[in-house]
Amino acid sequence: MKNKLLIGTLLLCLGQFSCSDDLLVTTDPTRIGTDLFYKNETQFLQALNGVYGQLQGITNAAYIFQEFPSDNTTLDFNPLDRGGAAGWEAFEFSTVNQGNGEIANVWNLYYSALYNTNYTLEKLAASSLDAAVKAPIEGQLKFLRAYFYFHLVQYFGDVVLVTSTLDKPDKAFELVRSPQADVWAQIEKDLKEAVPLLPATFPASQLGRVTKGAALGLLGKVYLTQKKYGDAVTTLKQVTGYTLNAVYSDNFNPARKNGPESLFEIQYQGGNDLGEWSTFAYVFAPRLSAGAVTGFANTTPGGRNIPTSDMIAAYEPGDLRKDASLKTSYTLNGTVVPIPYVTKFTYPHTITGRTDNNWPVLRYADVLLMLAEAINEQSGPTAEAFGYVNQVRTRAGLKPLEGLDKAAFKAAVLKERRVELAFENHRWFDLKRTMTPAELASFMNAHGAREKAKPTVDRAGIAFNALDYVYSDFEYFFPVPAPQILINSKLTQNAGYQ
Repeated sequence: MKNKLLIGTLLLCLGQFSCSDDLLVTTDPTRIGTDLFYKNETQFLQALNGVYGQLQGITNAAYIFQEFPSDNTTLDFNPLDRGGAAGWEAFEFSTVNQGNGEIANVWNLYYSALYNTNYTLEKLAASSLDAAVKAPIEGQLKFLRAYFYFHLVQYFGDVVLVTSTLDKPDKAFELVRSPQADVWAQIEKDLKEAVPLLPATFPASQLGRVTKGAALGLLGKVYLTQKKYGDAVTTLKQVTGYTLNAVYSDNFNPARKNGPESLFEIQYQGGNDLGEWSTFAYVFAPRLSAGAVTGFANTTPGGRNIPTSDMIAAYEPGDLRKDASLKTSYTLNGTVVPIPYVTKFTYPHTITGRTDNNWPVLRYADVLLMLAEAINEQSGPTAEAFGYVNQVRTRAGLKPLEGLDKAAFKAAVLKERRVELAFENHRWFDLKRTMTPAELASFMNAHGAREKAKPTVDRAGIAFNALDYVYSDFEYFFPVPAPQILINSKLTQNAGYQ
């Protein structure tokens, strides 16, 4: 599954000038055209793997859009290099504008993946493959399309909704943003269609592929996000066959990938030259830690996704998840440096910069907490709802919750999600799901005020910009990238960014 889409090379001409002049008017002989590809199961699996491969590029930068904007993480400020100030740092300080390069990049990544997904689905529908072979491939592709739009609609609100390829390039200039309701409806449709097409499990050689449980888990989250609590409960209760790992850190241990708690995780492979490795440990380690965190000296870590003081304080005394998730300092050359960092993805590896960590997308703990939240919203904190959240707390070594009213239970579950799923790219969407734009702006302004008053990481005397940590209601959504509006004047900009 880890292999990206590779079209084999056909060498028809060897040596300089050995081919006839007809080569100038024929198709490239080193490539297999689409009329020759998409003919059998192997080729469709290669195309599907190509879409899976694009998940890596999307996931490598996802913390910028799903953790940085929240109160979970900050950055190891570099006063000598302000190159990231207009790019990735803007998501931490709430200074994102339509010219931000990270915004343009993420838009392109998703729509490139969507094109390949749609194209493969069209070829699959027209193929003569046996229905039993088609079904799981179609199910995986529809899950992936839903997954891409699940992010896009929460990033941008109204987005361009495309479920088929265009027969003429000019039609791209006619595309407009579809209302959020239409996007959510398409997400639901894709996932509902995917569920019966997908198996409960794949053979061991295909671990990591999308299963029925993953589709149900994402569909349940889609319902919860839209406040369709009854549908969320019904759907999430169908996620069966999973269990919590006895040890919390096993969810992130490369030696225990795709374990009993995993519904879906993005696959990476380190320790080789295949180009499929992850680098989260290096990106998240303090920037001057050299090899103190990664284990390899002469490296320059990124200093990104640093746990905030507020995040660190969210852990209750005795919470076993804290040490598995973060450290509050590192030691370099015998000196303790009080800069916190994420440890969930820091494991021994054999080659500098090439770690073997997968990225968890859906875990059974997430399902249990979603069930607790949905039941509470539907009928208050029943014994069943308490039972779901307390399964997660028991593993963490904490006392069970009891005696809470609806509002207190809601707050407790949101906090539980924060620490259980810390640094796994859930926090920003959780805040958006549980707050109005005005409430979110107020919440984040309060967090920003605390961070300004006492920064998690020392800034070497560099003052904050007047616009740093100043949140407005409209920042509930990111801006549509300026280059897209220049290309297609029919695209509109989100309010507040004009």
